[in-house]
Amino acid sequence: MRALLRVFDRLALWLAIIGALIIVVQMFWISYGVFMRYVLSNPDGTVTEATALLLFPTAFLGLAFALRDNAYPKVTFLLNVLKPRAQRWLEALNLLLIILVAGFFAVAAVQATIGSFRSGSASEILQWPRYLFWTPATISLLFFTTYATLKLVDILTSRPDETVNTTADLSKPQ
Repeated sequence: MRALLRVFDRLALWLAIIGALIIVVQMFWISYGVFMRYVLSNPDGTVTEATALLLFPTAFLGLAFALRDNAYPKVTFLLNVLKPRAQRWLEALNLLLIILVAGFFAVAAVQATIGSFRSGSASEILQWPRYLFWTPATISLLFFTTYATLKLVDILTSRPDETVNTTADLSKPQ
């Protein structure tokens, strides 16, 4: 189980890197659009739609990385006063809620991806197929749901003294 979680930790990092690369592309594309509009007075009509379409999959690519680094907001004052066993159960409940919400969105994303592929729908200006934007979001949501499920299973099947944070410490060589 721990080895599988370590693999998922690394995959979460790679999904976040892909999201970061998309943001870099958007940064250059937006800068190009601003230059064309305000310096050359020749606005590029594709910039707004392209960056908006690229923003959608980017929003989901970092979900698993945030889970990996335990970066979701938590009310820690409650956790701090609980005993370790109660902390584990509260963490398990939190992961269960994450799985339910992510699972709902994953199912919706799968349906949207299939629907947009079957219909052949495309963006209005660029005419890019919409399934190209749904696919990375769907993969990210399915991965995130699976990752959260693995973390929940790890918490429920390990003893309190065995449960370790599987977050990779990037400062230490592995």
